[in-house]
Amino acid sequence: MFVVVSYDIVEDKKRNKLAKKMCGFGSRVQYSVFECIVNAAQYKRMKQEALKWIDPETDSLRLYILCGECREKIESYGRKRGIEEDGAVVV
Repeated sequence: MFVVVSYDIVEDKKRNKLAKKMCGFGSRVQYSVFECIVNAAQYKRMKQEALKWIDPETDSLRLYILCGECREKIESYGRKRGIEEDGAVVV
C-alpha cells in the first residue's frame, strides 16, 4: 500500500528521531512528510513506531493510505523526490 505520512512534532530531538525511523520505511518528500510503500505488517510496525514519538497534547501525526487511482493524481512541483511507479525511490 502507498502511504503518505506527515507529522508535526514540537521537540526537535523527537522529530529528528522519528524522521530517522521513517527513512527505514519510505522516502522523505518534505521536511516532515514521507511517502512509503509498505505491506500490512510494515504499516502496522511503522504506525506503532511513529506513535511512540507523538505527544497527543502537543504533536500530530497523519497517515494517508492512497489507492492507485488517488496516487496517480498526486501533483508535485519543484525538486523531484518521492517514489516512482516501479517503487524506485527518487532522491
